[in-house]
Amino acid sequence: MEKYRLDSDIKVICVTADSFPSGILGAHNTLHSMLPSDNGRNFFGISSPNKKGDIIYKAAVEESFAGEAEKLGCDTFVIKKGEYISIPIHNFISDVLRIGRAFKELIANPRIDPNGVCVEMYTGSDDVRCMVRLDPVKLA
Repeated sequence: MEKYRLDSDIKVICVTADSFPSGILGAHNTLHSMLPSDNGRNFFGISSPNKKGDIIYKAAVEESFAGEAEKLGCDTFVIKKGEYISIPIHNFISDVLRIGRAFKELIANPRIDPNGVCVEMYTGSDDVRCMVRLDPVKLA
């Protein structure tokens, strides 16, 4: 586990998976198909439980211009700046279940933001950084 800092908020365009975890790939495929080009774009996965405890997953990409999400008919989300704890995973495709295990470890930390989300930041074609924001109050 290591710390990772986001220096600014990141506004992303989102496509919500129709189920978790089986709908994750479909949500990412839908998102990719909507974009004229994904070169140079940062992709994410965002997940959190709803009030019933079901996991809601969103495939996401950094907005390249203001109003892009609305133009595409998509929702937006802001990944908050701040201090995160993270686990980088190399070659996640070889064992996708490592992502779930990483998040179980991260959310067990008592200093995480109770209103935060689990963030997958894709850092290459086969690499992902699993991150959970730390509560700024608990960092002081």
